[in-house]
Amino acid sequence: MAAHRDYHRSERVGDQIQRELAELIRVEVKDPRVGMITLSGVEVSRDLAHAKVFFTQLGGEDKGIEAQQGLNHAAGYLRHALGTRLRLRSVPTLRFIYDDTPERGARISALIDSAIAEDTARHPEGAPSDESTDPEPGR
Repeated sequence: MAAHRDYHRSERVGDQIQRELAELIRVEVKDPRVGMITLSGVEVSRDLAHAKVFFTQLGGEDKGIEAQQGLNHAAGYLRHALGTRLRLRSVPTLRFIYDDTPERGARISALIDSAIAEDTARHPEGAPSDESTDPEPGR
């Protein structure tokens, strides 16, 4: 039962960290490498010692990697600032990770659109295609 409770505690702490970090980054971080970012999630270890902070940023992977460097440079400051805002015995160490999920999703969507367009070009509407013929007409 304790492991189940710890799991929920790490999730709650992660949610708290995400809310507070979003505000801290917006107001306190002045590093030019860190532009308009969105925190997409925080994973806190079960022992609450480490936190992976995932973020997205418009501008592609290059801008995201720059922002990651800036955020990791400010991680110590942000951890200290979190300590003054959160009621935790110890604040987890922060590691910022650029989340490229939106770009990967866009690439996959473009591949699907391309495949559909190619399929439509091969089989114009109204023309019989091999897939439309029923191999077992009696069924």
